[in-house]
Amino acid sequence: MRGRRAAGVRPSPFGRAPKGARIGSVCEETACPNREECYAASTAAFVLLGDVCTRACSFCFLREGRPAPPDPGEVERAASLVAKLRLRHVVLTSVDRDDLPDGGATHFAAAVRTVRAASPATTVEVLVPDFGGDRAALHRVLEEGPHVLSHALETVSRLFPAVRPRCDYARSLELLRRAGAFPGGAQVKSALSLGLGEKKEEVVAAIADLASVGCETLAIGAYTPPTERHPPAARAVPEAEYAEWRRMAEALGIRRVIAGPRVRTTYRARELFAPSAGG
Repeated sequence: MRGRRAAGVRPSPFGRAPKGARIGSVCEETACPNREECYAASTAAFVLLGDVCTRACSFCFLREGRPAPPDPGEVERAASLVAKLRLRHVVLTSVDRDDLPDGGATHFAAAVRTVRAASPATTVEVLVPDFGGDRAALHRVLEEGPHVLSHALETVSRLFPAVRPRCDYARSLELLRRAGAFPGGAQVKSALSLGLGEKKEEVVAAIADLASVGCETLAIGAYTPPTERHPPAARAVPEAEYAEWRRMAEALGIRRVIAGPRVRTTYRARELFAPSAGG
């Protein structure tokens, strides 16, 4: 649909953002194929804490390097933008910030608190890094009452050293388990990207692991190299296979599953949350 916009599809809200908003958009910066659909559902995803990451995951579009200090005005700008655009659902995510003592948790917490104050009707989802396994950091975010706590597992255990060399499979699962056990906690969500070289039995094991730690929502999509410099996909996953993974995840007790080649962690984020919110 290049060059034309379907009737009724909402254009990018970032074209109407306040001058000087300076808030990164996952939707625009990754040229997400689903962004117009999300805009039509009054949903958007913002990147906090800059655009330079302290890790080097092979599938990711973000630059690795030494980030600048957190911008103290970013939280207020994000909240103002959410309110101005009248978003019904917002996803707040960030780069990995291993240079910060709490991995950026205090900034996340402030963002959730400020967005909820500025736009009480907006449901807030946080897509967080692993905070280096710091339980207190995770709790700091959850205490602010986000509606959804999302952390993407991304791939199977065997591939973590190659695909996510500075991350840890067990640590990610533990974060999700702790989020689910937090009193009055948020809906727990994760994501997997297929086509990175995983074997079928490894995907089964990963989905079972997610179910075992209380993951309630799962997004399963295809790895797509962000640029020509990134490793190519190991295989193209057939469309029918996604339906198989969805049925398996649901059979294992994951209540809300969305699967398909265009699916990303934030795809249909509000829709996936709505069943538990009465919306």
